[in-house]
Amino acid sequence: MDIELLREIRQAAAEGEARVLATVSTVRGSTPRSPGATMLLRPDGTFRGTIGGGCGEAEVWQEAMETMADGHPRTVVVDLTEPTDGEDKICGGVMEVFVERVSS
Repeated sequence: MDIELLREIRQAAAEGEARVLATVSTVRGSTPRSPGATMLLRPDGTFRGTIGGGCGEAEVWQEAMETMADGHPRTVVVDLTEPTDGEDKICGGVMEVFVERVSS
């Protein structure tokens, strides 16, 4: 995990600010990132890091904002095997991303 990301988590915790961490936990097939890739979200929706970009990252971002609101961890399955309008899911694999609040 990125040292700057860890520093931000520590600072947010010390200041009582919420942060949500999304971590790629498993992958099958071709995916943009490997297990362990992370994205840290802030309450305003901005983030540090990436779990792959595109539609898949947008799906995870949306679920992460839900976790920001309700505090419930969740696993997001990002299926990159089905083509969509614009064909931006081109990798052909599946990622599972664990989303959890790491400070509040």
